[in-house]
Amino acid sequence: MERNETETALGSILGLHLPTDPLWAQMAKGALHHILTDHAYCEQKAAVSCISMIQRYSDRENLVLKLAPVVTEEWGHFRMVLAELQKRGLPLGRQRKDEYVNALTEFSTKGGKEEDRLLDQLLLMALIEARSCERFKVLSESLEEEYLRKFYRRFMESEAGHYV
Repeated sequence: MERNETETALGSILGLHLPTDPLWAQMAKGALHHILTDHAYCEQKAAVSCISMIQRYSDRENLVLKLAPVVTEEWGHFRMVLAELQKRGLPLGRQRKDEYVNALTEFSTKGGKEEDRLLDQLLLMALIEARSCERFKVLSESLEEEYLRKFYRRFMESEAGHYV
């Protein structure tokens, strides 16, 4: 399967209509510190989002039981990325505004039924996981350092597991 066919297949599986711009991978190669910092904060936000949902929907036992292990896994990912930054002598840095997530939240239901807000939140989280999975795939195929390619391949596999 050629690269474009693979990208199309992954996009179809993940439900993404557009792939990440190939220029993003080129920019990422030259901005590894920023990629790792952003990645760390994304993992942290994923864990916090799950914790918030557990608190908000504590009466939904099935949801709580599904989210609890995700919290542990996402926090573990945060620690892995933090360790990678430390290994490279790079500071965590400041969290930057996430324009992608902020744009997605504009489409969320405001007010209305609790069920609709829950569904919107779950769909939003799924889209974020899908895009993360796709970008980790791009990094796993484009970074020059073998260790980092494998590092991001493992994250891609994990994110795919959250999405499905």
